[in-house]
Amino acid sequence: MCVTAFIFAAQDAISRHLGGNYPPALVVMLRYWFFILFVLVLVARAPGGMGAALRSRRPLTQILRGVLLVVEINVIILAFVRLGLVNTHAIFACAPLIVTALSGPVLGEKVGWRRWCAIAAGFIGIVIVLRPGSGVFSADALLAVASTLMFATYLLATRHVSRDDPAIVSFFWTGICGVVTATILGVRNWQPIAGPDIPWMALLCLSGALSHYLLIRCYEMAEASSLQPYSYTQLIWVIVLAVVIFGETISSNVILGGLIVVGAGLFTWWREHQLRRVSALPPQGPAR
Repeated sequence: MCVTAFIFAAQDAISRHLGGNYPPALVVMLRYWFFILFVLVLVARAPGGMGAALRSRRPLTQILRGVLLVVEINVIILAFVRLGLVNTHAIFACAPLIVTALSGPVLGEKVGWRRWCAIAAGFIGIVIVLRPGSGVFSADALLAVASTLMFATYLLATRHVSRDDPAIVSFFWTGICGVVTATILGVRNWQPIAGPDIPWMALLCLSGALSHYLLIRCYEMAEASSLQPYSYTQLIWVIVLAVVIFGETISSNVILGGLIVVGAGLFTWWREHQLRRVSALPPQGPAR
């Protein structure tokens, strides 16, 4: 999972580089063209093949997920270019908290007062990062906020469909709906990729397939809940790459706000993990 987080961070750095030279829609389209090949290979090897992957009990929600993810990637690449990797990820780290906050009204899951306190703390952290009223809160910051909200919605939809569809079905629909949407958005922005950028584009495509493969292997080897804390190492790698490669500076409010958001996210994970452990215990019978 730590290796996967590093690859995701490297993808974001490459996306920021390419997004500064080409329309983000073009970058996302080329990435999805390669990604769909990877999806088709995995689906073909899965039990039941393509026929089983097509059979979704919630096709409309699956389509929404695929479209939403493509739009979100386009928006966050714009945020990388205009706001920077560090500032964008400091805001984006709030996505799991938004999922927790909305899981009650949307999915009917119970959220206790402890997690609500963590959610409130996380949103305070975002306010510290954004510093509204200081002139920093701008349209560029709204790009990061919008991408965070879209990704949280995507995660909620993923939780929703997982009740009825196996993971391979969701993976297939994400790829198919994603490549169609990415092509519609990107083909009108077509332009040739300059020679020096071709290796970076190829690396972005390859790393995208590799990171998703490793993520699937992670979930095969361990429960998703136990892996979540390690996903926060992506923020560490993002900071390193942003400072070393792009020369970004990290202001004190971003450090403080980011630490609060990550801390709130880790507490939320820990609390959900504890509740799952309690619910998994067998009911106690009468004393003997």
